[in-house]
Amino acid sequence: MFALHKSVNTVAAAVTLCLMPLVSMAQAAPGSLTVEINKFEDNDTGGCRAFFLFRNEAGLTFEGFEMSLAIFDRSGVIDRLLSIDAAPLPAARTTLKLFEIPEIACADISEILLHEMPACRPQNAEEIDCFPILTLSSRTSAVLVK
Repeated sequence: MFALHKSVNTVAAAVTLCLMPLVSMAQAAPGSLTVEINKFEDNDTGGCRAFFLFRNEAGLTFEGFEMSLAIFDRSGVIDRLLSIDAAPLPAARTTLKLFEIPEIACADISEILLHEMPACRPQNAEEIDCFPILTLSSRTSAVLVK
C-alpha cells in the first residue's frame, strides 16, 4: 500500500513539473487584437473613407502595425490592393483610424481581405506573427476576413 501511494505522488509531481511550462506560456501569451470596420462613408472624390476601430487587448503596445488589404468589388473580383499603417496601437486602448480607399464607392465594396501583415512589432521587441491574435469584424455591408 505504501509503495502505491509513493508511486502516485511521484507521478503527480512529474505531471505538475511537465505542466508548469505550459501554464507559464499561457500566462505570457498575448490576448486579442480586434480590427473592426466600423463605418463606411463616401468621400467627395468618388472613393470610400473607412473608419477602423482597433481594440488592443493583447497586453502589448504596437509600434509597428501594417496591413495589406485586398479590396473586392460587388462581383467578388479584386479591385485593388491597399496598404495601411495603423501604428501606434497603445495597449489596453481602442483606437480609431480613418483610411481612404480611392476610386471605389463604399457600396461597391463587398469584401476586404487581410492577406498580409508587413509589420507587427510590439514596442521594444522583435516582429511577431499577429494573425493568431487577430479577430476581424465589420459593421458595414462589406465583410472583413483573413
